[in-house]
Formats: sequence, C-alpha cells, structure tokens
Amino acid sequence: MDTDPILTLDGVTRRYGPREIVSGAGFTLHEGRIACLLGPSGCGKSTILRLIAGLEPLDEGAIRIRGETVSEPHRTLAPEQRGVGLVFQDNALFPHLDVSDNVGFGVRHLKSAARRELVQGLLARLHVDHLAKAWPHTLSGGEQQRVAIARALAREPVLLLLDEPFSGLDGHLRGQIRRSLIEDLRKVGATVLVVTHDPEEAMTIADDLILMADGEILQTGTPEECYDKPVSAVAARLLGEAILLPVAVANAIADTPFGPVPTPGLADGVATILLRPGDLRVSSQGAPATVLSARRFGRETVATVAFADTEFTIRTSTAKLSGGEAIRLEADCAALRIF
Repeated sequence: MDTDPILTLDGVTRRYGPREIVSGAGFTLHEGRIACLLGPSGCGKSTILRLIAGLEPLDEGAIRIRGETVSEPHRTLAPEQRGVGLVFQDNALFPHLDVSDNVGFGVRHLKSAARRELVQGLLARLHVDHLAKAWPHTLSGGEQQRVAIARALAREPVLLLLDEPFSGLDGHLRGQIRRSLIEDLRKVGATVLVVTHDPEEAMTIADDLILMADGEILQTGTPEECYDKPVSAVAARLLGEAILLPVAVANAIADTPFGPVPTPGLADGVATILLRPGDLRVSSQGAPATVLSARRFGRETVATVAFADTEFTIRTSTAKLSGGEAIRLEADCAALRIF
C-alpha cells in the first residue's frame, strides 16, 4: 500500500449551533482503494463527505488531500480546487442537457475534439456509450448513476465521493449494478469513498471500512478485521446481527454458558461476549434455551430463542423447530469475542 494517503482527516469536528454533528473524526484513504463509510442514518456520514468536498467549513481539526491542507478552522479551499468528485444520492443530472453534455459539463475548457474524445471514452468505460444522446429523464436509475459518475470522473479527480449511490435502485437489480459499477471503478484505478448504511453492501465492495455512529469514527480496518475483531458492541452491530451476553471474568478466565474462555489482559469483573447468529449450533449438548418462534427459509431455519435471561435470533440448518420447544445451544469458544 502506498504510504502517502490520498485523504487524511485529523480530528475533524463540525457543529451546527450547539450540536456536534461530527466529533474528532480521523481516518486515511489510500490511492486506488475503495473505502466505505458505514453508519446509521443521521450519524454524520454525509456531513463528512461535504466537509471533504469543501461544501462546508469545519470547526476543529484538518483535512488534507495528497498532503495539502484543504480545510482547517477559518480556512476552506474552494471545492473546484480540491480535485474531488462528488456524486449525490439523487445523481443530480442536468435535465436540460443530454448525456454527453452532462458528462462534458465540467471540462468545457477543453477543445471540442478533446472534450468529445474524453466523454466518449468515459461513457464506453462505464458501458453507457449507447446513451450518449439520451436525456436524463429517459434513463433508468442505474444508467443515471453511471452517467453521474462519468461526469465526476471527467475532471480526473484524485478522489471520488459517492453518497448512498445504490440506495435508489430496485432490489433485484441492486446487487448486479453494484458489482458491475465497482468493477468498472477498479479498472479505471479510482480512489473512492462510499457512504452507506447497508452493512452487506459495505462488506461486499470495500477494501477498507470506516465505522461511524453518533458523529464519531468507531473503527477502521479491512472488512474482515472489523467483523471479526470489533472494538465495541456498537461497532459489531453496524455489521449485522450481534448477540451480546454478560459474563464474569476471574483470573483471566471468562465463565461463559459455552465453557471457560481465556481472557489474557482482561481485568476481573463483568465482561460481554459477542456472537453472530451463525456462531451457534443446535445440539444435544450445550446450554439450555427455549424456542419462541421459528420459520423456515429455504435450507435455513431462523428462530427466536430465550436464553440466559435474554432473547435473540439464531440461524440453523435444523429443519424442525417449533415455538415452546426446549433445545440446547453450543458455540465454538474460540469464536467468541469478549469485551
């Protein structure tokens, strides 16, 4: 990985009146990688995009692009001077311009032949060259998205920012269009920051994850690192269903319902173990539980169970489970995450 990041956020804070929307945010993004900023609606994700793009000033900290400070308190470099492309959730194509003119809008300083060659090349790379003379209102959601991204890439930005780019697409097409578009962005070597609230989407497309909640960056790392080694229960839940159970720790051993688990370095007292629904198995041995409800989905049964004074959902290949049934659950103790 290139040691010099394309983007650096260092202690970035943004306030609206007394309310702190982004609080001390910090992360880096490296060239040619696709990062996902994942968090629930209203946590400050889109505000971070606007701060990076130069559409809002920051109150504390600094933003650097290729080592140059572009935002700090009382100083904000203009958006057009940052080398950043931003595609909003609604794509925001100009309705009075056809596809070619939309894509070429930001490079009107080029001579017509050079501009035409650039536009045609981008449309071809994003597989929408057949729509060159089409009007925005005649395009599908996926087509509008590709045209908007082509328009952003026309100015050859060092960084492309995408705000919930797949949220407006139909469910059955969403995965297909997402895979195709991300593949195209990788082929052109784009450095991309994608904002999303969808954990499956983030895990699918990201080289690097940035987990955010309540205005704060919780964790950064690869999707595998963030999923397997979450820094907190909040971070764990951002990436899917999480089962949290309190346990007692004494002499570096956690007494869990599934057996003792070593906890080197953890102080004596109460801790929390984390499991995912797929970590648990229905077995003839293990800890007792009661099925509250169960439904079969293809080869998988999804059941809500009462266990150790709490309720949670499990996913199992066991076909015949019914409400009120007593079962036993076991887990691989090596898979337990302990906070």
